[in-house]
Amino acid sequence: MRVVVGGGTGFVGTALTQLLRSRGHEVTHVSRRAGKDRISWEQLSQSGLPQCDAVVNLAGENVLNPFRRWGDAFCREIIRSRVETTKTLAKAIADAEQPPHAWVVVTGVGYYRPSPTAEYTEDSPGGDFDFFSRLVSSWEAAALIPGSPTRGVVVRSGVVLGQGGGAISQMIWPFRLGLGGPVGSGLQPFPWIHIRDLAGIVCHALETEGLRGVFNGVSPSSPATSNGTFARELAAALGRPALLPMPAWAVRAIFGAERAVMLLEGQKVVPKHTLESGYSFIFPDLPEALKDIVS
Repeated sequence: MRVVVGGGTGFVGTALTQLLRSRGHEVTHVSRRAGKDRISWEQLSQSGLPQCDAVVNLAGENVLNPFRRWGDAFCREIIRSRVETTKTLAKAIADAEQPPHAWVVVTGVGYYRPSPTAEYTEDSPGGDFDFFSRLVSSWEAAALIPGSPTRGVVVRSGVVLGQGGGAISQMIWPFRLGLGGPVGSGLQPFPWIHIRDLAGIVCHALETEGLRGVFNGVSPSSPATSNGTFARELAAALGRPALLPMPAWAVRAIFGAERAVMLLEGQKVVPKHTLESGYSFIFPDLPEALKDIVS
């Protein structure tokens, strides 16, 4: 297939690109600047979608960037980087003379309300209780193309774990130094997925005719994983203790109250439709996933 990927040069995009090319697919990125195998967002808006068989959008500003102060300007940037890029690609698909066969957008499990007990499948309600849930609702609404022959897929991703980026890159050095520990109480659910599995689910969605709708991008063991469990397993993978929790007040001071919710609370998310679709997880369990990442 010829696949166009928005945000293809980022952390997840790089992994997906490697997987797609290893399976014989051609990949063109949409990014800020044009180049080899790459078009700009401006070119896409002006000239339309290059001929392709599938489109994926992974674009999005890092919400948990600790160097960005939480405020209206950052919120607008978060919305623009997700919702507007998705609208741009959806419009290009709708306007294409030969529409692609598949259209995949990766959103987030922030759609579901944080709870220490509730378990959520793809059929569970959500999407309208805080900034992040409404963001996901707007993001997914932007992907809809009424009447289009292109089948649409949404992958709601958990915390993406992998080498060289994502959540691990922000926390690994304290753990390597023996200064890591759970965030807040450590009891909150920790919905996670290995980056190879997130890329794998997207590739599976592209290659499997008939797949459409919402798929949860979390590990099967994710509902049983708390933040404290994650901290202990990461420390064990590194051969270090996990004795120093990050207190809730410090999290709120660094990230602001709204973003702190993402770290201090969590959701038990089940990949029901993902498993039913026939996807086989490479890293279903946390210890093996972390060993792969830190080795």
